[in-house]
Amino acid sequence: MTQALERGATIHLPVASLRAVVRWKPTGIAGAQGSPDIDLAVLLLGPGGRVRTEGDFVFYNQPRHPTGLVRRLTKRRDPAGLRDSVEADLGRLDGGVTRVVLAASSGPGGFGAPDSDPRLLLQDAASGTSLAVLPLTPGPTETALVCGLFSRTPAGWDFHATGRGYAGGLVALAADFGVTAATG
Repeated sequence: MTQALERGATIHLPVASLRAVVRWKPTGIAGAQGSPDIDLAVLLLGPGGRVRTEGDFVFYNQPRHPTGLVRRLTKRRDPAGLRDSVEADLGRLDGGVTRVVLAASSGPGGFGAPDSDPRLLLQDAASGTSLAVLPLTPGPTETALVCGLFSRTPAGWDFHATGRGYAGGLVALAADFGVTAATG
């Protein structure tokens, strides 16, 4: 059963191999309060809350972590709209990774009109079973958003829905977690 989440919610994940999917509906011309282009990114964090190396930042210009355990999938269009996805085998990440940030970013026009209905789905990567859904509600000037973060616990992994937005886009978001490389 899919659990509906709100900002601030925390859930325990019953699986460690996940697919995160951002879905949205095309609503018009991108950049004109219409249909946005949304990209998912993942940052693997060490105990200090920062990436350990630049390789711990998986995004459109670096679609795969050096271990292969986190990777972007091909962006797709289906009857429900558009989707961008990443898969992460959290259970096999080395113990130096204590948290994993899941972020979404859009172009200069932002996340589009409210009727584009962007939302995050968490799924079991093996079966495709939906685990949780989170509506994404960035502010009007925000072009990047921390959807949430996965935290390692003694019992596995938890997901915390955060929703922290950035007007400076993916570059500003990534810089907060220690990434200094250009993302353009």
